[in-house]
Amino acid sequence: MFKHEKQMLREVKVDAPNPNYAAMMQEQLGGPHGELKAAMQYLSQSFRVNDPQIKDLFLDVGSEELGHMEMVAQTVNLLNGHTLEAAQATSGNIEAHVQTGLTPALTNASGFPWTAAYIEETGDLAADILSDIAAEERAKVVYQYLYRQINDKGVRETIDFLLNREEAHNTFFREAFNRIKDTGSLKDWAVTNDSRLYFDLSSPGGQYFAADNAKPPEFTRPN
Repeated sequence: MFKHEKQMLREVKVDAPNPNYAAMMQEQLGGPHGELKAAMQYLSQSFRVNDPQIKDLFLDVGSEELGHMEMVAQTVNLLNGHTLEAAQATSGNIEAHVQTGLTPALTNASGFPWTAAYIEETGDLAADILSDIAAEERAKVVYQYLYRQINDKGVRETIDFLLNREEAHNTFFREAFNRIKDTGSLKDWAVTNDSRLYFDLSSPGGQYFAADNAKPPEFTRPN
């Protein structure tokens, strides 16, 4: 069961309308590294999880991502303003003026619709959590790109909050990954010669990495 609280996770403000930048923010609404993708990925992964603590983590973070989606949508709303002006729109944001009536759509910055093909789920906790760690890292990178391209103080404050929450989620998923050693696809790691070989195929070059004493990956908590 889900319950909608009308108060957002953080107040969303913009200094002034900016329809072109609104189209750019759409990337984090309906893009492959956006908030809808994250929410649907974590929620759908949770359906098969037996570990109660990790299941709660997936559900909690997935629910928060829906809150992030609401913040991004409100940012797009404010940046779009209130007037339909297709004649003044650029190619990137004309769809908002001629199709959605300025309503934030489930599309990326180029207008391509969101798809469930963005979702990664395998039923293996290790594989899924690694996908989640990567998803949070990619989302942070996109927010960093967006942050660098706007001077609007209100937008920057929203983006700064969201990218820092991506960092937090990344940390939680790394901690969860460390708890599932020797389970699922992490079992019997590097027990054969083939799993420890390095093929040095760079010429000129050399072998800079070794797997002689290979162990499943592990993450450390940031200081």
